[in-house]
Amino acid sequence: MKDIPLFQRLKTGLAKTRAGLGQRLEGLFKEPSWNEATLAELEEILLAADVGVKATQRLADAANLYVRGQSAQELFSFLEREIVHILNEARERSTPPPPPLSQSPWVILFLGVNGVGKTTTIGKLAAQYRGIGKKVLLVAGDTFRAAAVEQLEVWGKRAGAEVIKQQAGVDPSAVVFDGLRAAKQRGCDVVMIDTAGRLHTKVHLIEEIKKIGRVIAREQPGAPHETLLVMDATTGQNGLQQARVFKEAMEITGIVLTKLDGTAKGGVVIGIQEELAIPVKYVGVGEDVEDLQPFDPARFVEALFAS
Repeated sequence: MKDIPLFQRLKTGLAKTRAGLGQRLEGLFKEPSWNEATLAELEEILLAADVGVKATQRLADAANLYVRGQSAQELFSFLEREIVHILNEARERSTPPPPPLSQSPWVILFLGVNGVGKTTTIGKLAAQYRGIGKKVLLVAGDTFRAAAVEQLEVWGKRAGAEVIKQQAGVDPSAVVFDGLRAAKQRGCDVVMIDTAGRLHTKVHLIEEIKKIGRVIAREQPGAPHETLLVMDATTGQNGLQQARVFKEAMEITGIVLTKLDGTAKGGVVIGIQEELAIPVKYVGVGEDVEDLQPFDPARFVEALFAS
């Protein structure tokens, strides 16, 4: 698996979505004429792929305006360009982040509900940083689930990264404080902080995240340099409400969308960026470390519509 090119991994990971979205759209645009029924079918295909109501309406309106006098293939290419445009917009509207690793230690805070693949994402990204020779420290800030700490330790060993932890039930901010102090003492390049994600205690969760943010900012001015919200693509539009809760607590610089290989609704990437105006930074399209990839809108759409 390690020798498979990244684009091929992305294309393979999007196979279910491509069958449900790309191939259905391609079939639709082979129709000899464009009418109300065709437009309705376009909307149905987009909604079925979890593109979302707002982005679907935008794409359908654009297609309807463009279609007059155009061939089906021209319309297909136009729709691809429109999707890339939507995916780029969130990146263009957001505040440009500092260059990666421009400060040391580079602090990345991870948010997300339990079960979305947050700890696995941290482990994969840690392995990638270790692969380019960076010293990485992982901080087990989810002190309410012993399994989260254990999983982080497993990934730490696999990636060659140290893990800072404390006993269950300890204030997560105390673990974060210890982790940042340790990172400076040990000359670490990157610090990755795991957090809890118990949405059923929404108010407590928001306050906890805010407190962690204050500790980070006090110990490392300008940090966290990245705050990444991890979302499970298989939950589709339901993940949007989760995202809004986390946005109440912290400015989110990017989204990591996991498990795209397990769903036919990968169009949620489009809907998320249209609804939240937060750029997708990484996508997960498989189990291997290399299957967590930086998100490139043009490559994503190319893989989505590839034959």
